[in-house]
Amino acid sequence: MISESAIQKFRKALRGQTLCPSEPGYDAARTVPNAMIDRRPAIIARCAGAADIVACVRFKREHDLLVSVRGGGHSVAGKAVCDGGLMIDLSGLKGIRVDPARRTVRAETGLTLGEFDHETQAFGLATPLGVVSKTGIAGLTLGGGWGHLHAKYGLSIDNVIGADVITADGRLLTANASENQDLFWAVRGGGGNFGIVTSLEYRLHEVGPVSGWRSVLPGGKGERSLAFLA
Repeated sequence: MISESAIQKFRKALRGQTLCPSEPGYDAARTVPNAMIDRRPAIIARCAGAADIVACVRFKREHDLLVSVRGGGHSVAGKAVCDGGLMIDLSGLKGIRVDPARRTVRAETGLTLGEFDHETQAFGLATPLGVVSKTGIAGLTLGGGWGHLHAKYGLSIDNVIGADVITADGRLLTANASENQDLFWAVRGGGGNFGIVTSLEYRLHEVGPVSGWRSVLPGGKGERSLAFLA
């Protein structure tokens, strides 16, 4: 049980908003699209930046709390929400900067696929992501990232060239091919629990306009239809 004085001290340490049970906005903040998930965190921290996330990690360590991390908020498996612990909500982190000359983009991990594509497509660029525009870039990428462009350009994780990560001891590290290479390896498919990723840097490709489609083929017509598409 976290004392009220500890909660108030924690709130003052953050630039973003915190929510506790029975407070306005709490139920909306803990809800994910999968209605089978009905968990109630003790505190939800809606982080406004990396400093807030560092404060969350320190608070978790001080009070030995269970932690969950919410990125874009799609979270079909429900891992974004925990019972009785601290939910670190990154969904407000929407910063993104495209470098069309280098064909790279640095994107914060509260972005959804649709928001990401909206910015990169302004330059006729894209990277392999998923197939549902409301999916968060972070959970999808850190899990591999299968999508419409993977056959030509690989998985999302194959196109990550850097990441900013807050580790369990509260340090903010940059991980790429020349800095913290072991952490960079871990971020690109080594599994979970290596830290909280605050931003990802991707390689971009000349692709556009990006769109998706699905075709339902009548029985017996599949072979001819696929030959036509080829």
